[in-house]
Amino acid sequence: MVKNQPTNLPPVGEVDIPALKIKYQQERDKRLRQMGSEQYIESKGDFSRSYEVDPYSPIKSRAPVTGQTDVVILGAGYSGMAAAIQLKKAGIDDFYNIDHAGDFGGVWYWNRFPGLQCDNDAYCYMPLLEETGFVPSKKYTDGHEISRHCQLIADQFGLYEKALFHTLIETLRWDDAIKRWRVGTNRGDDIKARFVVLAMGPINKPKLPGIPGIRDFKGKTFHTARWDYDYTGGERKNPVLDKLADKKVAIIGTGATAVQVIPYLGKYAKQLYVIQRTPSCVDERNNAPTDADWFKSLKPGWQQERIRNFHRAGMERLDPGEPDLVVDIWTEISRNLSAEFDEIGWPTSMEEFMARRDVMDFQVMERLRKRVDQIVEDKETAEALKPYYRFMCKRPCSSDAYYPTFNRPNVKLIDVSETRGLERMTENGFVHDGAEYEIDCMIFASGYEVTSGLRRRWGIDIIEGREGLSIYDYWDDGFQTLHGMMACEFPNLFFTGYTQGGVNATTTATFLAQGEHIGYIVSEALKRGATVVEPSQAAQDAWISHVRETAVDMSEFARECTPSYFFNEGERKHRFIFGDNYGPGFYAFEQILEQWRGDGQMAGLVLDESQ
Repeated sequence: MVKNQPTNLPPVGEVDIPALKIKYQQERDKRLRQMGSEQYIESKGDFSRSYEVDPYSPIKSRAPVTGQTDVVILGAGYSGMAAAIQLKKAGIDDFYNIDHAGDFGGVWYWNRFPGLQCDNDAYCYMPLLEETGFVPSKKYTDGHEISRHCQLIADQFGLYEKALFHTLIETLRWDDAIKRWRVGTNRGDDIKARFVVLAMGPINKPKLPGIPGIRDFKGKTFHTARWDYDYTGGERKNPVLDKLADKKVAIIGTGATAVQVIPYLGKYAKQLYVIQRTPSCVDERNNAPTDADWFKSLKPGWQQERIRNFHRAGMERLDPGEPDLVVDIWTEISRNLSAEFDEIGWPTSMEEFMARRDVMDFQVMERLRKRVDQIVEDKETAEALKPYYRFMCKRPCSSDAYYPTFNRPNVKLIDVSETRGLERMTENGFVHDGAEYEIDCMIFASGYEVTSGLRRRWGIDIIEGREGLSIYDYWDDGFQTLHGMMACEFPNLFFTGYTQGGVNATTTATFLAQGEHIGYIVSEALKRGATVVEPSQAAQDAWISHVRETAVDMSEFARECTPSYFFNEGERKHRFIFGDNYGPGFYAFEQILEQWRGDGQMAGLVLDESQ
């Protein structure tokens, strides 16, 4: 048995938790904006061409599709591929994957910025490694390798034949006369689909910072999700950004993407301004290449075992004697607790466990702040880069090159925490603290429409169920589903992602589980000759009540957190990125679905078999 080893943490006596709580609150309050998610603007209107048109692949002409099909899947990233694969396994081949990208991959198609890598353990995150025989080259593998893996999956499972790329969904309307969904697109398609699966993924649409004067700037702008190598030089497999040698560049945002990008910008740009409202916590990366002998030694089922272990360490708790197989920033708190409990004895109550976990949270964050002091030479810059908030208030990051970049003479940190953002942009640059900084290029590392309203997030103008009922109106006061995947009044429509279901620490595991459940329902409906399948109102109400009764209350934690997309930018609703997460956990949710499918009764669903 592998014994967990704790990180070299400061003793509890050196961590003044009451003082840190006050400090955390002060740091949160000065960054909080009452606008919440509305502080960001949509990538539409005069920005739309930059973010809706594919700069990587030419658009191929095709005739509009107007026929019938069993299933339309909206999305061709990991979520859409997971749904398609599980439909195939259920014996269903008549479906389309529709995406506005030029190939499979989703976020891994669009994102090509320098330094792009998997942000957590690739052996967990990259799905179907055993089925495809794909071997990640390293623990946090490169983005172009993940993109290749997506294409390998699509090819191996025969998904290309009926994929419709460079296609934007504009309308989804249930046609009760023909018992099908009418899918309208920007390519003139009018597809009549018996079933529709919404599989756009949680980070499919870039958002932009709502800086006053953002449209006044005359220089170059682009979002990290649409990296412009023609402007910067280099290419994604060889990001030598040599065209920036005479450029003054600013990047706004210091989240997970920026942590990967900034070392390259600092290396090549004449001058780099890093505009930061809230620092990320950034641990060492130690990105090791995959040991070929280790990988060959893995037994069948190893990936699911590793995913389960990562989920327990990252979102729940390791059992006594259970090793941490992943060993990174995501699992440190659980790893340290296990090592400590192995020595002093394991707690007998959840209250005792959580109390000790809270202490470990403060210790780990203190270690990460001390890491900044050990690397960054300028004391003022180092202090501004320190994360003063609870672990998981923002997405944890890791990099061996990020903090050393701030020791470069051409790199300057612009801390906008006191002003809650930039004052404004001008024709020539940006203004901070009354001073104008002239730049040639502004890069937006401002994230995605993750916690925005659903219409903004999904980017589909019209989704109407029975009698023209809009899903946006129906869910205005909260999600209403059965198992997080179907809704009353929206027959034959399935949802993936984060609504009212179980969430795995590895998002792709969530997508595969949802795809399996959807595949089962669709295949059973077709076998039974059912034209319409939807939850009964009673079953949906019962599920909503069960979710709320078993929910883990995140509101107090959210109120302590610095604004971030994890908690809806500090809005009062404190909407969690994972929707109404099923409190007992992912595998408890999985067991519910397995038992539901196992009894074969389709309990809670109404099947209309009229032709």
